[in-house]
Amino acid sequence: MNFKINKNLIFKDLGIVDYQSTWDYQEKLLAELVDIKKGNRQKDNLEQSITDNYLLFCEHPHVYTLGKSGKKEHLLLSDNALASKNASFYKINRGGDITYHGLGQLVGYPIIDLENFFEDIHQYLRYLEEAIILTCFDFGLNAGRIPGLTGVWLDYLPEAKNPRKIAAFGVKTSRWVTMHGFALNVNTDLTYFENIIPCGIPDKAVTSLKQELNKEISMDLVKEKVLFYLIQLFQFNLK
Repeated sequence: MNFKINKNLIFKDLGIVDYQSTWDYQEKLLAELVDIKKGNRQKDNLEQSITDNYLLFCEHPHVYTLGKSGKKEHLLLSDNALASKNASFYKINRGGDITYHGLGQLVGYPIIDLENFFEDIHQYLRYLEEAIILTCFDFGLNAGRIPGLTGVWLDYLPEAKNPRKIAAFGVKTSRWVTMHGFALNVNTDLTYFENIIPCGIPDKAVTSLKQELNKEISMDLVKEKVLFYLIQLFQFNLK
């Protein structure tokens, strides 16, 4: 059966928003898209409904999230210490280990039906990484990938002495519909990463655009660039 393809993108900038409410919103959108896909399998081609594609941008108050393959001991804080730092903690249903979200960090959540584009989760992750790599390049930073370590890194070549992660990724898919996504450190307070073993990797540093460029970076400009490159890579039609 041939399914109707829809490359339209519904983009929403949610601003500063609580982690739990954003997670709930993602789950709601994912469930709606999965229900449409289940229903389409009972219909002929003429009756099928299209699945929308969403991209959410936001910033979160201090929060640590642990992926389903992560280890709780990678959080180096007690419950009392978490409270003293005004931080929360969630064990969630994405891939990957532990990471931190906070103000000054651009978090992106694509909730898209990959069957509208391609059925390849590895290609999907590479596209997300590439949008960040191209954004870093626009700010004069040479970013790239380290084999076997999902993310975007500076000093990423094998001979580099100080590899530093500038963006983390963790996703979930259900019936080829994605949720969760990426976190790019823009003006992030990096001291919060000292309370975890980021992504479960003990021997790699974390950095930000602000740290590398030694100045405050316009979040609006970063959003504009990341959105532009995602549109180009996926060939989205922005609604």
